[in-house]
Amino acid sequence: MKMSVDVVSDVVCPWCFIGKRNLDAALEAWRAEQPECEVSVRWRPFFLNPDTPEAGEPYRPFLEKKFGGPEKLAEIWQQVGAAGRKAGIEFAFDKIELRANTLNAHRLIDLAQRIANSGIHADGNGGAAVAAMVEALFAAQFLDGRHVGDRAVLAAIAGECGMDAKAVRRYLDSDEMSEAVRGDAEEARRLGISGVPFFIFNNTLAASGAQPPDALLKVMREATLQAPAAA
Repeated sequence: MKMSVDVVSDVVCPWCFIGKRNLDAALEAWRAEQPECEVSVRWRPFFLNPDTPEAGEPYRPFLEKKFGGPEKLAEIWQQVGAAGRKAGIEFAFDKIELRANTLNAHRLIDLAQRIANSGIHADGNGGAAVAAMVEALFAAQFLDGRHVGDRAVLAAIAGECGMDAKAVRRYLDSDEMSEAVRGDAEEARRLGISGVPFFIFNNTLAASGAQPPDALLKVMREATLQAPAAA
């Protein structure tokens, strides 16, 4: 038995952070149920705010304008914060100064996934390394208020996750995989994905939004009864 999971998300989406934690819990339960099942997770890009300047822009003013003022924004942050605590996340929105352009963050995730798929991880732990990278990016954004659109910050995060920070910085300073990442994000839009997180299980069933672990686990069970995952 195999289980493939495609996760369409953006690292500046708080609901995607919650969704990632809920997926972690669902996968833990799934592995307990199906210890022989081979699980693969692929992170796919989505640009929550595709018009974000490359250098970023002030965070709170943008959100206040988007959601209708400071009071409305406070209500939304309270709602997200309550949902986050259920997933073990203490959002620190006040630490975030800049709205980040996430192209380079998605390129970094793509790089981590290509390394994992290359077989460099002789211990077979490539998937866990990618998950740790994604977690680190969410934590940098929402717990530490680091600017995840900045290449130096991204290279530092990569180094903290065991990658060669200097090599990552050279990669980020190039345009390598930029068009491929943009194309993948555009493909998600063409498929009708307009909100994230969005999960696709075994290429057959999907779940939209930061659904609780039990709901994701239910879809995973149903997906195994459908067509098998593509090779």
